[in-house]
Amino acid sequence: MIPAAPLLCGLGLAVLLVAPTAFGADAAVKPVRKAATASAKAKAAAAAEVPPQPATAEQISASERVYYGEYDCDFKQVVHITASARHPAYVELRYAKSTYLMKPVLSSTGAIRLEDVRGQTLMIQIASKSMLMNVKTGTRLVDTCVSPGQRAAIDAAQAAASAAGPAGNALLAAPHP
Repeated sequence: MIPAAPLLCGLGLAVLLVAPTAFGADAAVKPVRKAATASAKAKAAAAAEVPPQPATAEQISASERVYYGEYDCDFKQVVHITASARHPAYVELRYAKSTYLMKPVLSSTGAIRLEDVRGQTLMIQIASKSMLMNVKTGTRLVDTCVSPGQRAAIDAAQAAASAAGPAGNALLAAPHP
């Protein structure tokens, strides 16, 4: 028969050796994560407080062509675009939990580019849709976004095509092979 005292003593010693390390590791990681999050928020707030350059005549013209309002996007996502109350001829874009101050720029193709003043995002607006991109990673955040103004333009184009009939649309009038 094995004496119980040495066995219990051995198990107790093992628990004491393992438990403080496990609990100590959790306690050390949490403050570091909070500090990193706090410093990231402080950097973001500092970057957001830098006032943008005064608007040029071209920017003012581009801001008048921006599609404002609530956009319905793929996968039931929503983007909100409003004129900035603090910065004339700039646009505020809200997506998910983020808000971006955007500078409207008219491109050579006629598309409106909304360029994030912090260089993180870019929204491209054409007559039929818009898309929001992350310029740092080169990926789309959301696509096929349509504002009320774009929806009206799409509906008007479809109505004009329907009124013209098949003869008014060369692609529809072409014989099929």
